[in-house]
Amino acid sequence: MIPRLDAAALAAGDAASLAALGEAATGVGFATVHNTALSAARVEEAIETYRAFFHLPETEKRAVDMARTGSNRGWGAPGSEQVDPQANPDYKQFFDVGFQLPVGHPLGDKRFYAQNLWPEDPEFKRVISVYYSDALDVARGLLTAIARSIGADAAHFDGAFDTPMALLRGNFYPARPDWAGAKDFGIATHTDYGCLTLLATDGSPGLEVRKRGGGWIPVSAPPGEFIINFGEMLEFWTGGRVKATPHRVVGGVAERISIPMFFNPTYDVNVAPEGSEQVMLAGDHLSARFEETYVHLQDKA
Repeated sequence: MIPRLDAAALAAGDAASLAALGEAATGVGFATVHNTALSAARVEEAIETYRAFFHLPETEKRAVDMARTGSNRGWGAPGSEQVDPQANPDYKQFFDVGFQLPVGHPLGDKRFYAQNLWPEDPEFKRVISVYYSDALDVARGLLTAIARSIGADAAHFDGAFDTPMALLRGNFYPARPDWAGAKDFGIATHTDYGCLTLLATDGSPGLEVRKRGGGWIPVSAPPGEFIINFGEMLEFWTGGRVKATPHRVVGGVAERISIPMFFNPTYDVNVAPEGSEQVMLAGDHLSARFEETYVHLQDKA
């Protein structure tokens, strides 16, 4: 079962809500969350902003094509990401923006803090920038609740996310193409690479979560509610207590827009299990996974 949680109750420390979140984090790996600071209207505005961009002629989108960069900023064309090497490259499109550091910051040369690419329409930048900032705040609050839900101090992750490698993505899943076969997906089966994913959707079905015992659970949420899940980094960091769960989007008869915020710590934070004497920098983990996934980074490697 995937629980439906009230963000305000989590923030207030409601015991039942925190227990349900803890069960989700250590069990199924997914939950839905409502009553956050991001209203349905705000989410719908961001969804329609992305939708308008994705329906532009390809020549206009190519002006912000991430394939000409060494990072993941801007537009990703169909086939530019391959999350499962046993499947074909994903047929979705997407658009990535990330955290911006001030000029001269010591981490400024890392690809996770690359300069964002923006379409010519200033309204796109305005809407998505404000949404990005507010989604960061929601994710921070949820991470505090996650810490409490697994028996850690509420401040357990404080300081680790001061300059987060936080990536906001707009995903465009077109109707499943006629040519699609058994190895073609909007996004193939994968686990998220980082810590926490805060996912908004237009309410269309498509996302499927793998059950622990096999089979798939469909998950959807209307604008204003969010699907959250936990990534590989958080599973590793917590010594396996929190679970990263495989999921996929096969695609259906209608297009679908989703907006995940991938909330990850600062590049040089050690995310090895506490007391393990291991060292695993958050940025090193993401670098390895990105180079396996983004086709243009595979080419550069």
